[in-house]
Amino acid sequence: MGKYLLKRILHGIFSIVIVVAIVMLLIFSLLDRSAIFTNDPAYSKKSGNQKTIYEYQQWEKYGYVEFDVYNDYINLQFEEGKLSEEEATLAKELGLTAKEDSDIVKEWVKNFTEYYEEKGYKVERLKGKLTGGIVTSANTQNLIAYRDLNLFSRLWDFFTGIIQIDSIHYVEEEIEDRGIKFTFFDPLAGGKFSPAIIGNGTKHKYLLYFDSKFPFVHQNLISIHIGKSYSMYQNADLVEKMTSNQGGAIVEEKVFPTGVIAQTSDDLHSAQYVYGDVSEYNMALYGDNYYKFKPVNDGLSMIGNSFLIGIIATILTYLLGVPLGIIMARKKDKLVDNIGTIYIVFIMAVPSLAYIFMFSALGNNLFGLPNHFGLSSNPPWLIYILPMISLALPSVASIMKWLRRYMIDQMNSDYVKFARSGGLSEGEIFRKHILKNAAIPLVHGIPGSILGCITGAIITESVYAVPGTGRLLTNAINKQDNGVIVGLTMFYACLSVLSMILGDILMAIVDPRISFQTSGGKR
Repeated sequence: MGKYLLKRILHGIFSIVIVVAIVMLLIFSLLDRSAIFTNDPAYSKKSGNQKTIYEYQQWEKYGYVEFDVYNDYINLQFEEGKLSEEEATLAKELGLTAKEDSDIVKEWVKNFTEYYEEKGYKVERLKGKLTGGIVTSANTQNLIAYRDLNLFSRLWDFFTGIIQIDSIHYVEEEIEDRGIKFTFFDPLAGGKFSPAIIGNGTKHKYLLYFDSKFPFVHQNLISIHIGKSYSMYQNADLVEKMTSNQGGAIVEEKVFPTGVIAQTSDDLHSAQYVYGDVSEYNMALYGDNYYKFKPVNDGLSMIGNSFLIGIIATILTYLLGVPLGIIMARKKDKLVDNIGTIYIVFIMAVPSLAYIFMFSALGNNLFGLPNHFGLSSNPPWLIYILPMISLALPSVASIMKWLRRYMIDQMNSDYVKFARSGGLSEGEIFRKHILKNAAIPLVHGIPGSILGCITGAIITESVYAVPGTGRLLTNAINKQDNGVIVGLTMFYACLSVLSMILGDILMAIVDPRISFQTSGGKR
């Protein structure tokens, strides 16, 4: 069992890497990178050299290239003390062409070119263009260096950056009392007993803390990063976006780090370091540079909405599908079986979008159930009913169909005939033998059904405007949001591998005849 699981996990990890690599290859090598500017309003306002530099800046942000400009290079030399302020200013004064460069410019252009060409970059000079005898801001001359990222470096950067651990060396500025301390009395608890681990020099001020909200123990020390959104959500981390509550802000009276009590919707335990000088206002409330916060919102997160709808729909699927499938098998070719078959054929024949709209219209018109998350509903849980029904009923038909088929196949098996000849009743044969054996293939799909709830349902969530995860991937593809596409691919692949492993384990538990080893312990 242990060897099998290890082998399955290793194969799963290898499969995940291959899937992510294929998606990266498609996005970054086979698709037109200029497509990212399709929905970019700032791009159409650029022109000349300014537009060229903007293109490379965006391509770098989206993960296509590594990019640098000559002026930034000179600024770095100044910061490192290799150039005085006056020399740096002179070194930036590129001529319209290379022939018009001053001696100091030629020297540093040569240094810039040699430095980046040794690292495999291409160096390109953007010549200035005269308009009415002057160089316009859009056509300012510059020197750029760029290189395409290869697949292996992308994969390495992606997988090594998934798990990030906060450190006291995160803040690069000189700060006092850099380190970590443990306290039994969290300043945000107003002097009450509340253990916490607080960092200074870390990205997050609170690395571990307790409060009254489930699961009561929270941490910011270890974070998961699978991608960043640029097109859909401006510079937002994908995991944070998926796990953040989607409702309105909750304003509460809270104790600030300096002891001030005031109303705020900020989660003070999410404090992150902000570079630069602190204003008097922020110093009075927070006492240091940790004053960037996440808001506290009501409602569920994207994953929460999708999982709530999906898990209840899955429970309904098995609660209805299994008994109905058993009845159809036991009453084969009778009225109940014929009615069930009509329902199964209807679900299979009608496009999913059509019957979801039908459920939505019937539920809204006949029972007054809300059919859109944008509409207010009282009580709020009513909005979840129609999406759950729309998601459950098609799956019920699938369970009915396959369980009926498996059970009828088992009814014609030799062991059933022997059981009858041994004097067992039809009820005992169905319960102890036929149902148990017929259920084995269905059992394997249970973990996948549960984990699949996290990914959401694209069509159902679109029809009911559910703020869930189902539409994330399609929206990301439409908007060329590369970070989200790659991150979700990895996320879905992990769930698929995990569901298969759990399905195998569950099958072995249900049916002792299934073994992960052959005789002698060999695979």
